[in-house]
Amino acid sequence: MDTPEIVDEQVVSLCLFRFSRWRDRAWAFAQMGFSRRAFRKLPGTGFVKMMGAGTGEGFTPLPDPGVVAVLATWPDLAIARAQTGEFGVYGRYRARASEVLALYMTPVSARGVWSGRAPFRPGPSSPGPIAALTRATIRPRKLLKFWGRTPEISTRIGADANVIFKIGVGEIPLLHQVTFSIWPNAASMARFAREGGPHAEAIRAVRTEGWFSEELYARFTIRAHSGSWGGIDPLSPGHPAVAAK
Repeated sequence: MDTPEIVDEQVVSLCLFRFSRWRDRAWAFAQMGFSRRAFRKLPGTGFVKMMGAGTGEGFTPLPDPGVVAVLATWPDLAIARAQTGEFGVYGRYRARASEVLALYMTPVSARGVWSGRAPFRPGPSSPGPIAALTRATIRPRKLLKFWGRTPEISTRIGADANVIFKIGVGEIPLLHQVTFSIWPNAASMARFAREGGPHAEAIRAVRTEGWFSEELYARFTIRAHSGSWGGIDPLSPGHPAVAAK
């Protein structure tokens, strides 16, 4: 899926790699320490984060040793696709992965910081699927409360027929968490956010009880994608949520 390229518009890539064989998982685990510099040194790259993922629905405190996520910013879509392709450090990950999903997005809103930086440069929005990203550093004394709420919220998101895709990733297990989801449009995402229940209650607790020491909320328009996840192209026109948008 592609939309017309806009000059001078920041592009954010999120590449998800799944490793099925244990030898490839061991390789990927070792590379968590060795590959960070290689990702950061690629021409055109800006902000880069290399992360692991949670098990099950993705929003769990237990890490999944078979999944690696790499988020990066780029000056345009052409450079993003070229640098995350079959060559270089991304190519090495693609060669060993049993499955890859690459998403290319443009920010439409961003509030907060990530590792002390504001990494996303929002531009104009456009019709079509929209992605939501929440990143937070959880205060250690609030860990039990945060993870006590998260499974219920994850179940609620998973039960929403409008959710096209969702995953939980993070830099440090338990403490540094990113929730990422894709919705058919901004209206469907906003309806979920406005509903009562565990999600609304958790948002209130974040504000009143100070769960996070650092947080960032961003929204993106999906510009292009390739690959699959769980054997499915989540943005295929045949996906029920995409077809109903």
